[in-house]
Amino acid sequence: MWHDNFQKGINPKWQIGEIGEGRVIHQAHALHLTLPPTDEDTYSDAQITDYIPQQRNFTLTAPLRLTVTAYSTQPANQMVGTAGFGFWNHPFVPNEKGFRVPQALWFFFGAPPNDMPLAKGVRGNGWKAATFNAHRWQFYALLPTAPIAIPLMHIPPAYDVLWTIGQRAIGVTETLLAPDLLQSAHTYMLEWHPDHVIFAVDGDTVQIARHGISKNPLGFIAWIDNQYAIVSPKGRFGFGISRVPQSQSLILNDIKIEKL
Repeated sequence: MWHDNFQKGINPKWQIGEIGEGRVIHQAHALHLTLPPTDEDTYSDAQITDYIPQQRNFTLTAPLRLTVTAYSTQPANQMVGTAGFGFWNHPFVPNEKGFRVPQALWFFFGAPPNDMPLAKGVRGNGWKAATFNAHRWQFYALLPTAPIAIPLMHIPPAYDVLWTIGQRAIGVTETLLAPDLLQSAHTYMLEWHPDHVIFAVDGDTVQIARHGISKNPLGFIAWIDNQYAIVSPKGRFGFGISRVPQSQSLILNDIKIEKL
């Protein structure tokens, strides 16, 4: 379907997104999604998508395979904000009323204070292979119970039972990846099938997600920004912007999207 190794500049197929100080730069046969040093008052984002964000004209459906070769210019413990690549439904568009229920299949990095411990036994930040799909009847069926369930999440036995149900309802699966993967180029593969998703790094399978898989059209995104989110089953919620003390980039060497 699509293969770009960035040998000839930025292909016009990509929709370029630059917010605040974020920049998308073609350099040395690669695409650099870059954030320069920025204060905590400036939201900055650099991204590419295969769709127009304001239109959400998604065209990608299972079964297909995504292969990305990428790395970051900073080690994971020196990065801020979030970064990654994969498929999602772009749930929020600035200046638009309303919010879509999020769906995502992607490789996702979140630096502290980002904290979204949505998968039992997996910490809320770091470099992950992850799925999320709240656009399911199971999620809507549980919503009325939230005022009762959230306080009970502070009781360990109740948390173990209730969040097992909640995690499946929102289609969350996560596997924490080694943070040093970000420091050099690796090849990341995501195979999206109607009933499961396979994640692999350098040919080695790291996760197979088997429930809650999105069946709706999604769009490709690769990005880096300086925001963070706190979303906890125990009722902690928050959003914010982090200061970028030194320039950081997500560098894309190769992107391939192919039908299976």
